[in-house]
Amino acid sequence: MFRQKEGLPEESDIVLCTVTKIHFHSVFARLNEYGHLSGMIHISEISPGRIRNLNDYVKEGKVIVCKVLRVNEERNQIDLSLRRVSEHQRRTKIDQIKQENIAEKILEFVAKKHKKETRELYDLIGKKVFDDYDSLYDMFEDYVAGEVKLEDYVPKSLLKDLDEIIRQRIKEPNVCIKGEISIKSYAPEGIENIKDALNSAFKVDKENITVNYLGAGKHKIQIMSKEYPVAEKLLKKTIDSIKKKLDKKSEFDFKRIE
Repeated sequence: MFRQKEGLPEESDIVLCTVTKIHFHSVFARLNEYGHLSGMIHISEISPGRIRNLNDYVKEGKVIVCKVLRVNEERNQIDLSLRRVSEHQRRTKIDQIKQENIAEKILEFVAKKHKKETRELYDLIGKKVFDDYDSLYDMFEDYVAGEVKLEDYVPKSLLKDLDEIIRQRIKEPNVCIKGEISIKSYAPEGIENIKDALNSAFKVDKENITVNYLGAGKHKIQIMSKEYPVAEKLLKKTIDSIKKKLDKKSEFDFKRIE
């Protein structure tokens, strides 16, 4: 992972971490996307229920997905949680990292062909890309979809080779349906109920359905398919699955995003 974010993460951010130390009541982990930064996970934020031995849940060197609970800028202290990360948040983060690794491999291939260092090429292209995108992969995906021009971000000498390898590695789905889900629960166990409901979406089709948290009880859902009727059926089945899992003290709303 070449890109390293600057500054500190924000509260509620989902971050990729590597466990570095395990103490009796806490775990320390390096934030992989922030270079030198480390955070602490209190034993109460590892998993629900009583924990007798932290080594049953985490190991040094293990890569985990955490949620940022608190950030103390003065002390440069970051408190993390492992148990508050839902399955769809964990899956989404892992997918984002995998996608960026694909983008870096694409640059590695082109760099070797042009006898350049991959890092040099990454910095050259990333300087422009990261003004408009959070990742290289997002830009490559938009390029395949015809939404941006590659020459706006890449030197002319690299266009032909980069175009070829991008189109080989990244395929555009024919249909993409997007929507926004709003869920509120007034039950004591409402948060867990909402998590279970959203996780049910992946049981419908884990390969072609993504759900991302937007904030304030809102989530973005995206359905991808080669055919529009199939995507519509997937969407209906997914929405029905989520609604069925919610309890009677929950409010649910869905709207399409064009």
